[in-house]
Amino acid sequence: MSNIQKAFQNGKAFIAFLTCGDPDLGTTAAAVRAAVAGGADLIELGIPFSDPTAEGPVIQGANLRALQGGVTTDQVFGLVWELRRDVSIPLVFMTYANVVFSYGSERFIANCREVGIDGLILPDVPYEEKEEFLPLCRQYGVDLISLIAPTSQNRIAMIAREAEGFLYIVSSLGVTGARKEITTDLASIVKVVRQNTQIPCAIGFGISTPQQAGEMAALADGAIVGSALVQLLEQYGKDAPAHIGAYVREMKAAMG
Repeated sequence: MSNIQKAFQNGKAFIAFLTCGDPDLGTTAAAVRAAVAGGADLIELGIPFSDPTAEGPVIQGANLRALQGGVTTDQVFGLVWELRRDVSIPLVFMTYANVVFSYGSERFIANCREVGIDGLILPDVPYEEKEEFLPLCRQYGVDLISLIAPTSQNRIAMIAREAEGFLYIVSSLGVTGARKEITTDLASIVKVVRQNTQIPCAIGFGISTPQQAGEMAALADGAIVGSALVQLLEQYGKDAPAHIGAYVREMKAAMG
């Protein structure tokens, strides 16, 4: 069992996304620890990028603030190294292929292993192009996490069969961001996933309320929340971690 799958052993997994360096790396570290204390089972750490194509305005703004603050990929690795002194839950990076390429793919993935990153999510790398990264991920024991979108349809079974870590099911077309309602037929997507893999699946994009978290947890093995947490950081800045801890606790409770 990969370390990531341990996140799904205590009931439904709550997965929190945070952009590293928004508003600064010290606040990111405090926010991660607050989310863990609140019951988060896995944390996705976003490495800032100048053109985050999958993100809506909230997370785009976080990327911009972090980059304006001068955050580098090396500093993000340093943050994870520091977090790993007391944070034991799975940690994964969510970033873009260009970030990995420009750093040097092997150096990047080797560093992931060294600092304790369990998985890598690259939303701009389609399933058909994952071979660019998969051999290195396998070599260093880092799960390359696949995404399934509502448009994947006839590819869902194929993607599920080769999945590692957990499967990230994208709830809605378009970019990340809180949504009033999620109308995709997620039950049928999850059904195909279940028929093709034992790997757990979690639903992300648009989940912001306890009710939505409960609904997604009833369908899948976990729920992923990003924009709602990033909004708290935008609103409260350095004081956000306490609010994040309380929010995660409420969301986790709603997931049963």
